Amino acid sequence: MVTFVMRRMNKNALTVLSYVFLYGCISSQPNDIDNICSMFEEKRNWYSSAQAAEKRWGIPIAVNMAVIYQESSFKARARPNRSKILWVLPGRRPSSAYGYAQALDSTWNDYKKFSGNKNASRNNFSDAIDFVGWYNSNSRRINSIDYFDAKNFYLAYHEGNSGFARQSYREKQWLINAANRVQRNSEIFSSQLKNCENELSKGWLWRLLS
Repeated sequence: MVTFVMRRMNKNALTVLSYVFLYGCISSQPNDIDNICSMFEEKRNWYSSAQAAEKRWGIPIAVNMAVIYQESSFKARARPNRSKILWVLPGRRPSSAYGYAQALDSTWNDYKKFSGNKNASRNNFSDAIDFVGWYNSNSRRINSIDYFDAKNFYLAYHEGNSGFARQSYREKQWLINAANRVQRNSEIFSSQLKNCENELSKGWLWRLLS
């Protein structure tokens, strides 16, 4: 009987530890999401991931970060708000969008298939920014969007590349306003990054000795 109880306790303890480990791996929202230098200083692995996505897909860090800012405000488990039933009861969510990049189930599955990142998770920042870079690179290839044109990248991101080509966004002023915010944030992030890239690129030992 004692042995059974001990085994049950050990199993429960392992379950608790697994949850702690799982949620511990999901990064918290940065303290200052309006400053890209502050975010990358706080989360050095994010800078490495952002660099890797830029190198792989050719889309500037500032553009990809501005898209994520607009989509989730850098919240790992962000989801669209539920609709309301009778103005009170929670209803269904409007879409399957989830994570930093607010990627839909279907689009995320396409990314995992075509990028080779088969174990990607939407609440992992490294995977999310790689996804945004991948999507934006497709938008550039399909719709010839300029590398620094964050506004049109976001419109294509939201409407899909076929919708963007049809200009389905033209009657959606709220979406155009959001895309303008993405452009402004991209320009702000780009300017900020110029002031801290050298420091961010230093290794931990160099920073310790300097």
